[in-house]
Amino acid sequence: MTAVASRAFVTGAAGFIGSHLVDRLLADGVAVTGWDNFSTGQERFLAGALAHPAFTLVRGDTLDTAALKAAMAGADLVVHLAANADIRDGWRHPEKDLQQNTVATFNVLEAMRANGVRRIVFASTGSVYGEPAVSADRPTPETAPFPIQTSLYAASKVAGEGLVSAYAEGGHLDEAYVFRFVSLLGERYSHGHVFDFHQRLRADPTQLTVLGDGRQRKSYLYVQDCIEAIVHVLAARTARGAPHATQVYNLGTDHFIDVRTSVGLICRALGVNPELHYTGGERGWVGDSPFIFLDTARIRATGWKPKLTIEQALLRTVQWLDANPWIYEARQ
Repeated sequence: MTAVASRAFVTGAAGFIGSHLVDRLLADGVAVTGWDNFSTGQERFLAGALAHPAFTLVRGDTLDTAALKAAMAGADLVVHLAANADIRDGWRHPEKDLQQNTVATFNVLEAMRANGVRRIVFASTGSVYGEPAVSADRPTPETAPFPIQTSLYAASKVAGEGLVSAYAEGGHLDEAYVFRFVSLLGERYSHGHVFDFHQRLRADPTQLTVLGDGRQRKSYLYVQDCIEAIVHVLAARTARGAPHATQVYNLGTDHFIDVRTSVGLICRALGVNPELHYTGGERGWVGDSPFIFLDTARIRATGWKPKLTIEQALLRTVQWLDANPWIYEARQ
């Protein structure tokens, strides 16, 4: 298989998704420069990469444009994963989404322009669809109109998508790939409701408070299925010659589960039977969409499909958290 790039520059390289992608690219013969400020990333996630001769780690912040431009020199592909993903507490620090997501994406694009890098993968989110007006159980396609945004995080990602497509339309990118993810699960998982539930049940297996009414329905995707999708599309180069040099793909599974079912799976995996307390309401917090289910027909048409079900991915996540309790102290 021909490598998808000669040298890739990966922001957020020490994160959940980024570290897995770094490992995959190195295994496929791609030299990688990883960029991370370690605000949430973990150096232990890069243990294998750091031992690889084709990997270079740069500690840097995407708000430092001069350092970003210097570190990116020589790359022929940028994968921009670094972002603030704290939807729940967005209103405690409203400028963080603007700076770390929108401004940072602009800085990455300007660094690419300065270095003549013309291919980008941009990590977006299914949250950009807000609360789409679709019938019950119907997945949301990429062609769905964007509604009123319901979180600062999603709004910042919409802006990032807009910047990426504008740079492509302006002739500064040859290939732009935008991936709208559902929530991901798997090894190195370190943020989200499974993390929170597992942590609290370790501390007290007799009771668990669940935000909302537990009927929120969400789709999830195993992280390695996500990595395979990114590499698969890059190899196919589907954005080359596409309208506006941009391809947008939803990423997820073809099913969803509700939070109550998710809690039940976690409890059974841990062998606990806590008393459950629901705070009520159809949303767990401001910006929490009660239904996230993405239509993935577009990327499936390229030949990709996920290998793991949500239930299998969730079990692997719990097993990894059980085996790696250090992650809780590392994320404090």
